[in-house]
Amino acid sequence: MPFYQYLTNKLPDGARAIERLLALRKQLREEVPLRTQDSTLLLATWNIREFDSPKFGGRLPESYYYIAEIIAHFDLVAVQEVYKDLEALQQIQRILGNDWKFMFTDETMGAAGNKERLAFIYDSRKVSFGGLASEIVLPPKMVLTAEGKRELQPVRQLARSPFAVGFRSGWTNFILTTVHIYYGEDRPDDPLRVQEIQEIADFMSKKSDDPTSWSRNIILLGDFNIYSPEDVTMQALIRAGFEVSPQLQFVPSNFGQNRTYDQIAFKVRPDRFERTGRAGVFNFSRTVFRDEDEAVYAPLLGEDYLKNKSGVPRKDPGTYYRQWRTFQMSDHLPMWVEIGIDFSDAYLERKLAEKQEDARGIAGKPFRHPLLP
Repeated sequence: MPFYQYLTNKLPDGARAIERLLALRKQLREEVPLRTQDSTLLLATWNIREFDSPKFGGRLPESYYYIAEIIAHFDLVAVQEVYKDLEALQQIQRILGNDWKFMFTDETMGAAGNKERLAFIYDSRKVSFGGLASEIVLPPKMVLTAEGKRELQPVRQLARSPFAVGFRSGWTNFILTTVHIYYGEDRPDDPLRVQEIQEIADFMSKKSDDPTSWSRNIILLGDFNIYSPEDVTMQALIRAGFEVSPQLQFVPSNFGQNRTYDQIAFKVRPDRFERTGRAGVFNFSRTVFRDEDEAVYAPLLGEDYLKNKSGVPRKDPGTYYRQWRTFQMSDHLPMWVEIGIDFSDAYLERKLAEKQEDARGIAGKPFRHPLLP
């Protein structure tokens, strides 16, 4: 659990944070399965909006506690939109404690990359790093030139390099690849977005089919910017052999609750990987930075809350508050899935079956001393 020693109810924001944390913890207990010691793994993905840029005045101290509280309810969390400055991650680690480990990429350069990092946050008491870590670089493709010659040509890399890491937990191992797919034009079938999803899905699908792969259990998750499960963007995932949990396919994951931007997709070995069937999206706005909290936070928002950049009074200051709060928490909601990691019963049953098979084979043969010719 997170550490709360620096919270005090002697200050108005401290009392508010404590009250909200109690409500948030209650909501988490009601809507997300409790973590277990060795039978299940709670895996989540969360695009935490510009974590942590100075826009809208930066995050309040209490926001870090709410974010850490949500992360602490899972075992392993993929985080997108980590800002180039790592102070936000370091703040979360201070609240979570030293048992929680962090892995992150370098910042992605270029306008499309937005200087973002991708990260994994995990409880090292439950999850261990398997040794594999890679920012994905797509290989060149063989093309036929106008002269009829075959030659390798470099391909367009993804705007933000996907981050693939091998993890172990219990009896299970898997390669977890987190992405933040290019958005592009405001349309469901932006061609570059479709291309990026298809490229990374095809690349990781081959890992699942390769017997020399560190693990053939492949999980592809993150912000795909998929508008709807019926869109060509989702079909690009499916065509590559990935399966999206039916509990998640039609669940909106953005703050506005109208887009299925985030996804957790699997291409795994059925006999070596188990999903319990429990999955969902956690809507933190029911307990923190609620609509009805606007009056509480209005004094902290400054003149921008009341006037636009031109100094004209806002007709609806609430629109500013609703935008501001997404920079306190996020404009995406955490998406999670539960995975079974204890195969002890299946292993013991297989051992027993092998013993019985051996016994049947011996019973039909005459006894022969092993030392006699």
